[in-house]
Amino acid sequence: MARIKAHLAIPVAAALFAAFALGACSSSKGSGSAATADNSPVTLTFWGTYGNGGNKTQTDVLNGQLIPAFEAAHPNVKVNYVDVPYDSLLQKLTTGAAGGELPDLVRSDIIWVPKFAALGVFGQLDGTMSNFKTLAAATFPGNLSTNLYKGHYYGLPLDTNTRVLITNQDALTSAGISAPPATFADLQADAPKLAAKKISAFADSGLQGWNILPWIWSGGGEITDPGLTKATGYLNSPQNVATVQMLVDLYKQGAIPNLLIGNKGAVQTSDGLPKGNYADILDGPWMAGIWAGQYASFKPVYSPMPAGAGSSVSVVGGEDIVMTTASKHQAAAEEFLAFTQTSTWQLAMAKTGQMSVVSADDAQEASDTPALAPYITQLATAKSRPAVPDEPQIDTALQDDLTPAFEGKTTVQAALDKAAQDIDPLLTATK
Repeated sequence: MARIKAHLAIPVAAALFAAFALGACSSSKGSGSAATADNSPVTLTFWGTYGNGGNKTQTDVLNGQLIPAFEAAHPNVKVNYVDVPYDSLLQKLTTGAAGGELPDLVRSDIIWVPKFAALGVFGQLDGTMSNFKTLAAATFPGNLSTNLYKGHYYGLPLDTNTRVLITNQDALTSAGISAPPATFADLQADAPKLAAKKISAFADSGLQGWNILPWIWSGGGEITDPGLTKATGYLNSPQNVATVQMLVDLYKQGAIPNLLIGNKGAVQTSDGLPKGNYADILDGPWMAGIWAGQYASFKPVYSPMPAGAGSSVSVVGGEDIVMTTASKHQAAAEEFLAFTQTSTWQLAMAKTGQMSVVSADDAQEASDTPALAPYITQLATAKSRPAVPDEPQIDTALQDDLTPAFEGKTTVQAALDKAAQDIDPLLTATK
C-alpha cells in the first residue's frame, strides 16, 4: 500500500503550521511502509475516546477482543490504544501537531475531519490507500461524506448514529392520540390535544445543526449549495422559512418548551420524556442505556423523523478513523484502518452502542441488537452537517441568529437571512 500524501494548507496559526510542517516532512521521508518490509516489529499508537464518560464496555471490547484479534493476524504489529476524554482530544490533537507528537491513528469526531485535513494533520486516503474505493463503497454515503474535504477523503467512517423520533406513548394516549407523528402535519395536529393535558408536543435542547437540520432537510430545504460555498439562497429559502415558521408557531403556542433556545433551567429531554412532560423528542441510540437505570419502567417508542415536503431525513453523527501524516508506519496503519471496516469490528462495537457504518451489516446488527433497527432504517437517508473547518461556528450562528425569531424579536425570514449572511464566510474560510 502506498504511503499517504501530506497536503498542507494555510493554518489557523502560523506557529502551529510551521511546527507541524517540519514534523510531517521529516516523517514522510523514509520510514512509511519500510517498518514492515523486513518483518521488524511495529507499534501503532491509536488515540480515541471509547472510554469517555467511564464507558468500560467499549474499552473492554476494544482492548480485550478487537485489538488482540488484529495483532493475532498481524504478529509483527502491536497497537497501543490511548484513551482520551472527548473534551480533551481536540486540544491534544492541536498541541500534538504543534509539538510533533502525533499518533498513527485517531478516532476523530466527524466534525473535526475538515479542520485537521486543512491543516495537513490528517492524511488523504483516496488515491493513496490501494483498497480505499472498495472500503468506501461499503459504507453509508452520509457517513462517508463526513471525510470529504475539497474533493478528497481524509478518513473512513468508524461508527455512526443518527437521531430518530422517540415518543412517550402514554403521553400521547392521555391526549387521545394513537401513534407518534409521522409527518409535520401530524405534529401540528397533536399539539393542541397535548397542550390540553399540559404536555409539550416536542422538545429539543438547541437550534444548532444537530437539532435544526433534520427539520430543514425533511422540509425540503438545504443549508448550503452542493459545493459548500454559500448559504445565501439556500438556508434562507422559502422552504426553510416555512419549516422554521412551523417550529416558531409551535413554540409560541407552548407546544415546544424554551429549552430549545437555551433555557438551562428547563426540564432536560432525558428526564422530560419519561416523566411525561414531553410527548416526543429527537435523540440517539444511547438513550436506551440512559433510561435503563433511573427510568427502568419507561418504554420508549422509536419511529422515523417526521416527514415534510422533503420526506424523512435526519442527521449523521459518529466518529471517523483517520491516519496522521506524521505516522512512520503507514502500511501497518492502513491494515488497521481496513480491519475497522470488517464485520468483526463493526458488529462487536455495535453491541456496545456504536452502530455499524457498513450497510451489509444491517440485518445482522438489527438481529443482534433489535433496539437499533429504527436507527438503521433512518441512516439510509441521514445526511451530514457541512464538512468545512468552521462547522462549529456554523452551529453558533444557527443558534444565535434563529433564537430571536422564536423570541418574537424578528421574523423568520430576517433570522434566516442573517444566519445565511453569517455562515457564508465560514464556508470558504481556510484554516
